[in-house]
This record gives sequence, structure tokens and C-alpha cells, in this order.
Amino acid sequence: MPPNPPADETDLLYRRAETLAAEGRTQEAQTAYLAVIARDPTHFGALNDLGTLLYASDFRAAARTAYAEAIRHHPDNPTGRVNLANALLANDEIAEARAQYEAALRLEPDHPEANQGMANLMLALGDEAGVRRHLAISMKGRGVTALPYRGSGEPCRVLLLASARGGNVPTRFLLDDEIFAVFRLPVEAYGAGMELPPHDLVFNAVGDADLCAEALGMADAVLTCTDAPVINPPGRVRPTGRAAIAERLTGIEGVRTPRVVLTARETLKQAARGFGYPLLLRSPGFHTGKHFRKVETPADLAETAAALPGRRLLLIEYLDARGAEGLARKFRVMIVGGQIFPMHLALSGDWKVHYFTADMAEQPEHRALEAAFLSNMPGVLGPRAMAGLEAIAQALGLDYAGVDFALGPDGEVLLFEANATMVVNPPEPDPRWDYRRAPVQAILDAVRAMLLGRARPSKIT
Repeated sequence: MPPNPPADETDLLYRRAETLAAEGRTQEAQTAYLAVIARDPTHFGALNDLGTLLYASDFRAAARTAYAEAIRHHPDNPTGRVNLANALLANDEIAEARAQYEAALRLEPDHPEANQGMANLMLALGDEAGVRRHLAISMKGRGVTALPYRGSGEPCRVLLLASARGGNVPTRFLLDDEIFAVFRLPVEAYGAGMELPPHDLVFNAVGDADLCAEALGMADAVLTCTDAPVINPPGRVRPTGRAAIAERLTGIEGVRTPRVVLTARETLKQAARGFGYPLLLRSPGFHTGKHFRKVETPADLAETAAALPGRRLLLIEYLDARGAEGLARKFRVMIVGGQIFPMHLALSGDWKVHYFTADMAEQPEHRALEAAFLSNMPGVLGPRAMAGLEAIAQALGLDYAGVDFALGPDGEVLLFEANATMVVNPPEPDPRWDYRRAPVQAILDAVRAMLLGRARPSKIT
């Protein structure tokens, strides 16, 4: 092979890599991008696209390396900077992400993705004016995006409504691209007279009622222009904010809900007087434990609040989820079409339990407890909790939702949250997680069956 191959040969290799990526042949595409980079280590498209492919495959450190190389060789191309900034922001590296977004905006002030990223960053900082300013720029000229369809037959066409602010239902694994042709519309970009693509079903992914109150209204406006069936209508999502849902579900037999108060910072101390300690404090609109703190004493309240973003904060009664051995437990069930499916059980020495940080991978006894829950949910939870979960599902009235909870000493549900935004991720390809594969697949199969069952019959094959 000559040391400097002709540009047209490199371009042919690059186009092949693009085709493989578009067809979902991820491993082959990675190999093809690497072949391009071997020929031309400065090739922007190959470096940037390889980064995007790696990031989508959850190889995030490798993706960041690819983006950094693209920037090093092409410092005046804003796209690489935006992609690296998005990866940095997802890892809560706020200052580093901001530097990359600002560099991209110096190169191209109206860059849609750079402004979208800055809006997301401003949201993390609690700067509502900044969010609105950058979102307004990012939405100029935006409309419907057709996601790749890789099936061979007639697809079920889905109009996916989302919010540019975030707070959306994660649909990566719910909408199989070999079955569903997805058209994604940020509701903030919708305008009167905008033509919607042909579709058989609408999936409203605007799911966080605390973050997306305006976006839910915009989703309602879109729905006036279609008569297709709707999954999770905005009117059912709207009353699922953390404070609202705790109040709605109070009084259900077998369910204990925490007291939750949404208050302005100026009235935080006064609002906290009705709570015991410890209590929980969090910024609304965030998930996966972000901006969520435990306050041990009244003396810690002001300092803890100062570290959280936003003009308003949620005060949440602390429900002790620890078992006899001192470990906190968090169960998750998914509700699909009114049916309850077990999703996972996480055990942790920390009060803030999330599956990806819990003591599961290295604790076989914890995995055994989870396996028992997944294989025999009613037996593990008991009749009182099962009846409580059934009542929660009925009260929510959502087509797709999840419930996070623990079990109280009397077998009741200790509710943490119940809403539409919960993710269903297939387990990693490690034999330790084999017991989780069938239960997770059962949820994904139920979602697919529900969507196809609700879609216009003429388009189902």
C-alpha cells in the first residue's frame, strides 16, 4: 500500500464506512472507519463518525479520544467540538463542556447543535434565561428528523414527540429500527401549518412533568393536527411531577408516599419546618441522582441548597429503605399497557440507590436476591405491595411508565417515584447478568406488542 494513497480511495473507504453505520453493522463500520484513519489520520469525517459510533455503543472514553483527535486536526470545525462537549456534559464536566460549546459558537454563532448543547448546560446551571436564549436559536429552521429504518418490510411509522429541554422517555431500545420508522419532532420547533410526516402512531416522549410543563402544552398543540393513536397523551403525563404524584397516590392501600413540597429558595427554610430530619433535597427536572442530596440536620439545609441549581427546590420526606442487614433496596417495575413487569432490584450501602452504582456486579448474593425478584415478583413483594402497585398503575393511566420503590416493614410500597421517564436498558454481555436478559426482553416485547397493537391496523405487517 502506498504511504499516501489517493484521496479518492480514502473517500471510497469512508463512504463504505458510512453505509455500514447506516445499516446498523456497527462492528464492521468501526473497522472501516479505522481503516480510513490508518490511511489518513487527519480525516475529520472518519474521526468524528467513529466517535459517534463508539459513543452510541457506550464506549465513551474511546469516543472522547476520537472527538479530541478530530478537534486537534480540525480546530475550526465546530461539529467535533459540539460532539466532544456533549460527551463532557453527559459526564458532568461542566467547565470543560462549556469551553467547547463556546469555541464552537465563536466559529458559528447560529450553530443549532452548539446552541442546543449550551441550552442543556444552562439548564444544569439553573440559568433559565440562558436556556431560553440558546433554545430559541437552536430551534430556528428545525423540524422533523427521520431516523434510520433498517427493516426490510413495511414499517410501523411512529411520530416521536420530544422536548429540546430534555426530560424525555428514553426510547433507544423501545423503538426497534427494524420494525419502526421513527420521525422525531422537537415540540419546541413545531409551528402552525407545519406538515407532519405520514404516521401510524404518535409516541409522546415528553415525560418529565416538572421540567417540561411548557413542552407538554406544545405536544398538545401538535396532537390537534393528527388523528393517529397516541401513547402517553400529555394530559396523563402532566400530573406526574414528583410533588403532584406523591399527593395523587397518597391514601392508596398498601402504598406509603413521601411528603413532597416544591418551594422557592426564598421560602425553603419555612417550608422545611414541617419535615423531620434527615430529609432529601433535589432540583426538579433531573434524574439518575443528579442534584439530589440528603440533609442530616437543619444546620445543613442552607449549605446543601446552595450547591443545587434552580430557583425552586423539592423537599422530600426521607423513607428508610434499608433492610435488616443495613443495605438500602430499590425495586423497579415497568408498566406497559397496564401490565406490571419486574425490571430490577438494586442493593447499596448508600441511601441514594441507582442500579449502575449499586453493589451488584461484585456481590453474587445481591444478584441472587434480584434473580428471585425477577423470577417471582409476587412471591418476593407479597400481596399487599402487589395490590398497591396495581392501584398505582391504574391511577397513572399511562401506557408506558415505571415505579421505583422499596418495601416497608409491613409489606407496603415505599414510593420513590412513578412516571414515564424510566429507562429500560438490556444488560451488558457478561454471563453474570444472564438471569436479567429474559425479564428485560419481556418488557421490550410487551412495548413492541403494545405499539403495534395501538397503531393503525392498515400499516401493521
